[in-house]
Amino acid sequence: MSPPRIASLVASNSDILAALGVSGWVVAADHHSDAPGLEGARRVGLDLDIDVAAVAATRPDLVLASLSVPGQERVVQGVRDAGLPVLVLDPVSLQDTLQDIRTIGGAIGLAGRARELAATLEARLRALRGEYSRPPRVLVEWWPRPIIAATRDSWVGGLLEVLGAENALAGRPGRSTPLSLDEVRAARPDLIVCSWCGAKRLRPELIEARGLGVPVVAVHESGLGRPGPRLLEGAGQLRAALQGLKLD
Repeated sequence: MSPPRIASLVASNSDILAALGVSGWVVAADHHSDAPGLEGARRVGLDLDIDVAAVAATRPDLVLASLSVPGQERVVQGVRDAGLPVLVLDPVSLQDTLQDIRTIGGAIGLAGRARELAATLEARLRALRGEYSRPPRVLVEWWPRPIIAATRDSWVGGLLEVLGAENALAGRPGRSTPLSLDEVRAARPDLIVCSWCGAKRLRPELIEARGLGVPVVAVHESGLGRPGPRLLEGAGQLRAALQGLKLD
């Protein structure tokens, strides 16, 4: 039996497929997906501007989408209107992210491998936990103008908790929120993370120039903004930054 033909419309799902060892099954992928092994996949546009006709032309057995990319609902509707089989993920928490790995594995006949991957990822994340005099308060910034940061309903909170830290905006509902500089100051972060989504270049010096006197670290969005196995990369960078903090 031939392996399933998969179209992946967001980078996080492509990362999961790569970690499962099946990048070669991907026949169509969005332009942001940079996981290894996708050389044979047809590129079908940015994650919010998918060419559905191009996806259909690759004859996928399964289309993987994710509402972790705000606005992809419209793309999903287009895929459904085209009559293509689609699995829509919508991770909010870290546990959702681990479940999504298992869900994708089950959908493509690799349930056992996916369970192992999720368990290994969780164990490696937990091994990065640090011990601090108090949980460091961390603000993860997704965009600089306006300032947009991760809030309560984000896998960022669970990731920070595993590391022994906490989201400085855990009390604000939603997945993310725009903030004024005064609101950033009121959140009392011990560390600000520059993880701008879609930016060609991270410029933590722009955050430092706001004059808050808070340490800033740059972590590429692939390590924090993608709910999948590459969160381990971001977690490692965060741990290094947290270890260097001087907490009062």
